[in-house]
Amino acid sequence: MSITVLLVEDDSELAGSLADYLMEVGFELDFAFNGQACLELCKDNSYDVLIMDVNMPQMDGLSACQILREQYGLSTPIIFLTARDTLEDKLAGFEAGCDDYLVKPFAPAELAARLKVLAQRKSNSKAKLVQLGDIEINKQTQQIKRQDKAIELHHIQFRLLETLVQYAPAPVSREVLEKELWQGEPPNCDALRTHIYRLRMAIDKPFDSQLIKTIHGKGYRLAIPD
Repeated sequence: MSITVLLVEDDSELAGSLADYLMEVGFELDFAFNGQACLELCKDNSYDVLIMDVNMPQMDGLSACQILREQYGLSTPIIFLTARDTLEDKLAGFEAGCDDYLVKPFAPAELAARLKVLAQRKSNSKAKLVQLGDIEINKQTQQIKRQDKAIELHHIQFRLLETLVQYAPAPVSREVLEKELWQGEPPNCDALRTHIYRLRMAIDKPFDSQLIKTIHGKGYRLAIPD
């Protein structure tokens, strides 16, 4: 299974050489050249790992990482690539929310190895407890809480919510959701719409803010908490 990586690097020459190597050894790459572009891409796409430079125009890597963690609720592993090599620099990176820190210059093979470890860590963390904004999901017990209030869901609606959480904040198409729930063959043409409605009634209606958004032409997504 391929690993999808967002490379956030303003040095086009370095980004190009890294991309050539990583794609050659089996990674899939997407690109952003500053922190603001990274935020925009993360709103609509799901990645296994983010590679992020620290010094960038428009928005630096530390600020982008902090926004992704605190405002977007993004748990995707982030590794910083930077020439900053002091202990204070590294501590600032971890304080902002990164998972790993690699100082330039480095061997591309070492970066690839670290990416595989981070992607595996993300895969393992999908089990058990998931927290996104004010909703908490225990995948093992299928218990759900929002603002500390317990929510009961039918098993199909639980799987639907679980899939939306897995892809958040990216939209999930109708086809992907139907494949997850019924192997692509729903019992009738309105089945998904019905379960989306029931899920909204359970996790949105009793609360002030709505988590489930309809993205016209793309499907549905779990909203990024403010």
